[in-house]
Amino acid sequence: MNQSNFANLSKFVLAATSVAIFSPIASAYAALGFSTTVAQIADNSTSQQILADKKVELRSRTTIIGRQIITTKSRTQVNTSSISGKGKKIGFSLAIWQPSGNFSEVIARISVKSKDGNSYLKERFLGDYKYKIKQKAKFAKGLKVSDRIVVRLYDVQNRFIGYSEFECLSANTTVNLILSAKPREYQVVRTVYGIDADQDGTIDTNTTTYEYFTQASDQGVIFLSSSQTFQGSQFQVEGLSKIAATSVYPLSFTEGDYALVRHSFVSAFSSDLPKVLQATPGSLVQVIEVSDNSSYDISQMLMNYRQVSMSRTLQVGFSDVSSDYWAKDFIAKLAAMEILEGFPDRTFHPDAPITRAQFAVMVRKAFAKGKIRQAVAFKNVSTQNWAYNAISEVYQMGFLNTVIGKDFNPSQRLSRLDVLVALAQGLNYQSGGSTDTILSVYSDANSIRREHRSLIAALTQHGIVVNYPNVKLLNTERIATRSEVSALLYQALSSTGKVANISSQYVVGQQ
Repeated sequence: MNQSNFANLSKFVLAATSVAIFSPIASAYAALGFSTTVAQIADNSTSQQILADKKVELRSRTTIIGRQIITTKSRTQVNTSSISGKGKKIGFSLAIWQPSGNFSEVIARISVKSKDGNSYLKERFLGDYKYKIKQKAKFAKGLKVSDRIVVRLYDVQNRFIGYSEFECLSANTTVNLILSAKPREYQVVRTVYGIDADQDGTIDTNTTTYEYFTQASDQGVIFLSSSQTFQGSQFQVEGLSKIAATSVYPLSFTEGDYALVRHSFVSAFSSDLPKVLQATPGSLVQVIEVSDNSSYDISQMLMNYRQVSMSRTLQVGFSDVSSDYWAKDFIAKLAAMEILEGFPDRTFHPDAPITRAQFAVMVRKAFAKGKIRQAVAFKNVSTQNWAYNAISEVYQMGFLNTVIGKDFNPSQRLSRLDVLVALAQGLNYQSGGSTDTILSVYSDANSIRREHRSLIAALTQHGIVVNYPNVKLLNTERIATRSEVSALLYQALSSTGKVANISSQYVVGQQ
């Protein structure tokens, strides 16, 4: 598209204000104790982290544009941001269409920006997939509600032809990307998606259908507020809703610090991205041929591409964690997910203890869970405490209780029992069968107090318990180390289906 046409389209977007970038490295190390990370700094950390990752991300003070359109007579909007998604299969089916034109195949480069509280983690590569037009593929596991999926489209000669982002909803999501008749010249993509809980390939009735257009150019991408500036008929696919005059976006796309609508430009190829997201398809990793009814495990893809999908600032290997260290894979995986990080000197301190505040920060990053109780004004946790927000949110999610009265004791070291109990209570796992029989796998089962026995039994049944160096010894009173907490936390995530299983001789039940 020429510059004048692109300028005309740009009239639907507003300039966004810039955001100050904080530099908390010095104060971070003082707050680290022996296990916090640069990304876990006070209340500024969210803004600092995202701005460091995406310099093009701008703040926008917007109002909602467009209305939610409903696929039936229902006027009820599904509020996906408040749903934890627990017990539901969070994933998406992606189809690519071209109602008119002569494309037979396209390459979809798929990546994910995981939701982390009120912000997003660094963009992670999920693979390059060669689609035939009208083909569908299913992507499951390892996602949670409100994660954003990014799709960059290329022709088979590796020329960039379009861009889209969409949000994972509270159940399986069906997504349709529709190309123009001449995508190389007219890089507009129509995105139509919604909940498809029964996974029949169509958006469920009585749910919201999201529909919008993105326009790409050499300078970047804009998310359009209207389809009235171009001929919409070329984007009409039989069976999909007719094109709305006003685009229909999820609320998170139109409001807040990470809104995409009405930005001047969103960069599709920022220099801060991992090299694999800047390289041409096929140059760093093999392009995957999509076949009928293809299905892909996102957790496995994140593991497969871990070495190439890291941004330059994200560290997964540490100088004091050897290649044969017992917890290496647990640590590397959580680091890749930005749930934990090492120290500025590229160490991890695997044998250092964990405090309640540090554990709260890790849990907050790991789980997107609804709140089950009211916040508490902890007497010994100041609003200026670097972990204040994490402590408050994790307490409301049910993971950590007060110690005495309204005390939280953020600097108190956690025992292995403390960590196990916190995970069992927060995940609300219950044991099935005889507790004594389940606990008989432990040589020190008699040391487990009565009030904790059913909780430990539930974790055992769910494959969460990790015992090093002796898999038969719980050692509940021993102070938990960073490596032990990493292993337990990863297994807790695995039990929910969010991540792929890691084989280890120290996971109880894997022997």
